[in-house]
Amino acid sequence: MLLITILLPIAAGLILLGWQPKSSRARSLFVEAAVIATSLLGAWCLFHPETAGAVLLQLTDKIALRFAIDGVGTVFTAIVIFLWPLASLYAFEYMKHEGGENHFLALYTITYGVTLGISTAANLITMYVFYECLTLCTMPLVMHGSEEESLHAGRQYMLYSFFGAALAFAGIMIVLGFAGTTDFVPGGVMGAAFAAEHPLLLQAGYLCMFLGFGVKAAVFPLHAWLPSASVAPTPVTALLHAVAVVKSGVFAIIRMTYFSIGASLLLGTPAQVIAVVLASLTIVYGSSMAVKEHHFKRRLAYSTVSNLSYIIMAASLMTVQGLTAGLTHMVFHAVIKISLFYCAGAVLVDTGRTQIEQLRGLGKVMPFTCAAYVLAALGLMGTPLLPGFVSKVMIGTAAASCGAVGLIGLAALLISAILTAVYLMGPAFYMCFRPLEPSGVVEAGKNCDPGWQMKVTLAVLAAVIVLFGLFSSQVVGVLETLTAGVV
Repeated sequence: MLLITILLPIAAGLILLGWQPKSSRARSLFVEAAVIATSLLGAWCLFHPETAGAVLLQLTDKIALRFAIDGVGTVFTAIVIFLWPLASLYAFEYMKHEGGENHFLALYTITYGVTLGISTAANLITMYVFYECLTLCTMPLVMHGSEEESLHAGRQYMLYSFFGAALAFAGIMIVLGFAGTTDFVPGGVMGAAFAAEHPLLLQAGYLCMFLGFGVKAAVFPLHAWLPSASVAPTPVTALLHAVAVVKSGVFAIIRMTYFSIGASLLLGTPAQVIAVVLASLTIVYGSSMAVKEHHFKRRLAYSTVSNLSYIIMAASLMTVQGLTAGLTHMVFHAVIKISLFYCAGAVLVDTGRTQIEQLRGLGKVMPFTCAAYVLAALGLMGTPLLPGFVSKVMIGTAAASCGAVGLIGLAALLISAILTAVYLMGPAFYMCFRPLEPSGVVEAGKNCDPGWQMKVTLAVLAAVIVLFGLFSSQVVGVLETLTAGVV
């Protein structure tokens, strides 16, 4: 069943590449049916993990493309299968304004299956193969429209990704060469004897994979591709910044840390300190750049740079408490950030406005969109009773309990908290408290909110943000159960 779940959207996307539907309605129904069917199959696999294992291809005695579902994989898979049907629904309306819907939706659907291949990979080799397929699937999406700026962003994304792939591959070969397997095992596969005999090689392998997978997770100084990719259509930037690409990078770092190298072997080593320092630096850097940025989508892109490293920093603490906190922020950030990008996309499509200063008074003509933005912004900046508050407190608590290395991360969190309020509330202030400046399609008294497909997506996401805030303890409880015994 798991193989069908992964291959179904890939097959649907390939069919769409060769099939020209007679109407956009037929295309939308085909895509949404395939995506919803995939999500339902994925949900079935999550509730029946014992029957979900599968082998796609046996390459050698030690190397196979194999899939399975465990606790950490459940978290990423659940995020993907919930958000993708909403992302597709949003894309149907948005892409009418961009053109090239058939090619776009085909690749968009293929990317769904590839992302599921990453979330359910049972070993490093399988995850690496699908990780690189993700680059190949999403690069044309970044370059959609073929304008010079888009082409430049796509080339930059490709170069950064291939550089990261080379680094990650070196680390994978160290694991395979000395452990004899790349299977994901709680606690890692390297062994205490190897760590004692070859500590520098162990740490080198870890840092190669940390930096290699850290490219997609936008770890400083390997982050530059992410803000550049904001020129892509909003369904793509939301995909990049909230669900598939960046979360795959974070997920890969968690996987290799806790299930390949072994967090207990890395605890207290220089490699751990480097990881925490890089993540902490990225947190502050991303927030600082977001404050300075005047382009709406690029500001949100720098926000993603910062928030991804919240998760990485927490995971780099090498404790169960840190892992649980990181996964909690991974879940909450996915829903909140995709909402913020969808609000920015609605503003761009329906008003043509891209700069923060151009948002003046839009709350009067786009009340639904602006309300959704304010709710998501409050959630991400850590307002009590909303989910971002819970995950950030958990990360801060985990960091505070880890000595000097944790205090570095805690300091970064405190600085970022102030900057986050500034860069998220700035657009909200312009929307709600500044006079409207009519121009183009924007006129006083005229409603400029998007159509029903984009509205439904924003409404569902807003409801989930509120529910996550109200029932955060239950969500955390589930995540604690899933991470038990990992270290």
